[in-house]
Amino acid sequence: MSAAHTQRGYGGLVYLAFAMVLGVYFTFAAVQGDYGMFARVAIKAEAASLEAERDRLTAELAEMQNLTHRLSDTYLDLDLLDQQARDVLGYMRADEIAIR
Repeated sequence: MSAAHTQRGYGGLVYLAFAMVLGVYFTFAAVQGDYGMFARVAIKAEAASLEAERDRLTAELAEMQNLTHRLSDTYLDLDLLDQQARDVLGYMRADEIAIR
C-alpha cells in the first residue's frame, strides 16, 4: 500500500510541474513572442514612423504638383520661371551685380 501511495504523490508533482512549465511558456509567449506585447509596441512605433514619412511625402508631392502646374502651358508664373532660370541656368539680368 505504501508503494501506490508514493506514486500518487509523484503524479501530482509531475502534473503541477507540467502546469507550471506550460504557464511559464504561455506567459513568455504573451510577452516576447511574435504576437506578444513587445512586438505590438514595436509595430505601433513603426506604424507611427511610416505615417510620418507618408505625410512628409504627401506634402512634398503637393509642392511638386503646385510648382509643375505653375510652370505648365496653361498657367505660367513668370516669377517662378525667372527664379528657376536663375537657379538652374545661372542667368542674371544685365543691371544686377553678382557678389561671391
